[in-house]
Amino acid sequence: MKPVRKKVDGRGQSKGEPRTPAKTQEPTWFVRWAIPGIIALIVVLAFFPVLQNGFVNWDDDVNLLENHSYRGLDWGRVSWMFTTFYGGHYQPLAWVTFGLDYLLWGMEPSGYHLTNLLLHCANALLCYFLALRLISMAFANAADLSSTQRRLAAGFAALVFAIHPLRVESVAWATERRDVLSGLLLFLTVLFYLRANILTQNGARRRWMLAAVAVYGLSLLAKAIGMTLPIVLLLLDIYPLGRLGGAPGTWFAPGSRKVWFEKVPFFILAAAATAIAPLAQGGVMWSMHEHSIAQRAAQAGFGLAFYLWKTLLPVGLAPLYELPNDFNPTEWPFLLSGWVVLTLGVGVFLVRRRWPAVVVSAVCYAAIVAPVLGIVQSGPQIAADRYSYLSCVSWAILAGAAPLSVARRQGGGAWFRPLVMGMGLATIVALGILTWKQSQVWHDSVTLWRHTLAIAERSFFKSSIAHSNLGVALGERGQWDEGIQHQREALRINPAYAEAHNNLGLALVQRGELAMATMHYREAARIRPDYADAYLNLGNALVSQGQPGPAIESYRKSVRLNPLNARAHYNLGTTLAKSGEFEEAVREFRMTLQIEPAHMMAHLNLGTALAMRGDLASAIDHFQQVLRIDPRNAVAHEALGRVFMMQGRQDDAMRHLQEAVRIMKMAPDRAKPG
Repeated sequence: MKPVRKKVDGRGQSKGEPRTPAKTQEPTWFVRWAIPGIIALIVVLAFFPVLQNGFVNWDDDVNLLENHSYRGLDWGRVSWMFTTFYGGHYQPLAWVTFGLDYLLWGMEPSGYHLTNLLLHCANALLCYFLALRLISMAFANAADLSSTQRRLAAGFAALVFAIHPLRVESVAWATERRDVLSGLLLFLTVLFYLRANILTQNGARRRWMLAAVAVYGLSLLAKAIGMTLPIVLLLLDIYPLGRLGGAPGTWFAPGSRKVWFEKVPFFILAAAATAIAPLAQGGVMWSMHEHSIAQRAAQAGFGLAFYLWKTLLPVGLAPLYELPNDFNPTEWPFLLSGWVVLTLGVGVFLVRRRWPAVVVSAVCYAAIVAPVLGIVQSGPQIAADRYSYLSCVSWAILAGAAPLSVARRQGGGAWFRPLVMGMGLATIVALGILTWKQSQVWHDSVTLWRHTLAIAERSFFKSSIAHSNLGVALGERGQWDEGIQHQREALRINPAYAEAHNNLGLALVQRGELAMATMHYREAARIRPDYADAYLNLGNALVSQGQPGPAIESYRKSVRLNPLNARAHYNLGTTLAKSGEFEEAVREFRMTLQIEPAHMMAHLNLGTALAMRGDLASAIDHFQQVLRIDPRNAVAHEALGRVFMMQGRQDDAMRHLQEAVRIMKMAPDRAKPG
């Protein structure tokens, strides 16, 4: 019988066999733990400015400041977290962490930013261990590489990932908790998968594989971005694991069926996430009429080139790169991007045998970023820094491994090691400085949008959204005139921008121009018939102009479109009560309190309405709720005194009426009902 000869690769590794790290001298305890410690320290230092940042009016306002549903971890709120598509995402685990933040920090933004930073710091450490595992496998037979060299390479890779300025958006933006949380779970998934595939005992291997599947499922509950991870796992099976070695034609041979079969649970979970994502997006996904196939292809090519370019030259970063209102896929940025992607794709194909790590890195990058390239478009962005959070991990690991590969191929002269160390250190310092500065961009809304406009003015893309959001932020500071200028500029760029019409209306109200504000509210509702806030603000303007009937109708449209808006229910209830429709007003005040139980004015007005209806016991309960929230509320004391008087409880009545008089003398403003 002839001996069976195994095909081997250029490093003496049998093809089709899992790669196992070569045995090298174990590093000292100090080296083993010093590198992760240094990584954590550098990450914290680079991102330290985020702890001084506040919430911004870029989804933080809607998700955190105006949303009361996540504030706590009681059964009702947890149930909401696991059943809601609020904000266009299904992210129950992210909501759970926000609920925990609220219990720990209240509404202090630094606490929310600290949680993001700690999660990102954990991701940096997991990236280090992932890079170490992959580098050790890739150089499995490189006995000339010490364990310390491999760890230094992995540490460099982790820092290139973690303190790159492209990561700032995911860390400094409180709303993007889903990025860092899903990233943590996806890193663990890959580490568990790699662990399972270097074990020989079936029981232990099965346990690690089950852990990988379970953690992958949790990652999809934080964010659906990991829906393409099964493709990444198959790529790792090809290289460096070598479980699908040989030519592509052998990948489906009988001996490879086990590799495919074990991916079935991952693909099932990915398919579920893929199905849920469009449901969460609701009606905001763009139709082919709004965004043609040519435009989608141009956007995808632009995105693939954009993240590579910004990885190499991370300057001019902004929170929003807005799709042009008149998107022409034949303009030069898109044609150039397509040419770059095609050229690089051909280059990667040509080096597929010589440098498999480059091929796997490139395909991993494309696979992870594919869901957000605009093929299925939702949102106003043509690209976003946050989309690089996981997709560019493969490039970071490749950057850590490349010097080792070059040194081994070139023989590594005495000059090479100091050169590499010097270049690596300079890269880390430069990235750290850029990240420190970029983190400060997210300090507040005005700073954020002024920076965005400064970038947009030097770029191909103008931003109506940045102008409008800056106008809102300036209005909150009382700078209404400048705010109105930015709203008008937003409408010059995009006359059909409903939010700018609505925001301009809000600013005009502050200058007393109610008729003009009403016109812009109506235009916002015409452009977007599902725009609940436009109907709410239109109702407010109509009330101010003495038109309660049309205002009630506008409020009713608002609450139909957004039943969870406590302010709309309250304003509708107040207007109904003033119009004498007490029964319906009571229902609206009750709805307000279901959404926001601590809404003091809803308790006060509901108590008043109930008292007028003769339900004195219920009225007393609501007035007492007001005093639990604000013990020095003179209006509630007076109302409670009058109800007690109606019940004949003279002593209780006098006590509350006297307290109301005392408070009003000490602080006359406490006598105002709102």
